[in-house]
Amino acid sequence: MNPWGSNPGAKRRDKLYIIAEILEIARDGVLKTQIMYRANLSFTQLNDYLSFMLKNALLEKVLLNDKEVYRATDKGMIFLQSYREITELLKTEGDNYKNNVKIPPTHLLKRNLNHQ
Repeated sequence: MNPWGSNPGAKRRDKLYIIAEILEIARDGVLKTQIMYRANLSFTQLNDYLSFMLKNALLEKVLLNDKEVYRATDKGMIFLQSYREITELLKTEGDNYKNNVKIPPTHLLKRNLNHQ
């Protein structure tokens, strides 16, 4: 289930939405396959996003109990908060959003940025 709610008005998710969704999924550390299934991405899409996000320090890959775990970095959490603020600016009257941009619930964005 998509933690950001359904998006019936849009047939496609934009790249920033998917990046924000991956960061939300990985905020406390998660396996690669869990990201793939929870974000509903193909293996190729997942690898493209993970490569981009690691290169830009939005995610980090750590070894935990002999397994590679992906976790949102502080920079990634700042991106997620900024994404929320930007989408809030696009909000129009009646809670309709321009360009079918959906705003993630605030409780999903809270995390202690000093948490390592």
